[in-house]
Amino acid sequence: MCVYRQKSDLKGDMKQDRKITSLEQAIEANLKRVYDDVAGQEVPDRFTELLEKLREAEKKSSSETQDG
Repeated sequence: MCVYRQKSDLKGDMKQDRKITSLEQAIEANLKRVYDDVAGQEVPDRFTELLEKLREAEKKSSSETQDG
């Protein structure tokens, strides 16, 4: 089975159909699957803790600037 996609032409508005190979289809499907898997994962605790530390440092820096 072949899938066709429209690809932008260098001239601007003109578009042409481009045949997508089965290899490209497999790569695209795998990339989507991996992205969906990663996007569905929870943020690790160490990143959440780091973000909280950064927010606290930013608040402290902001309040020192306003006080100064």
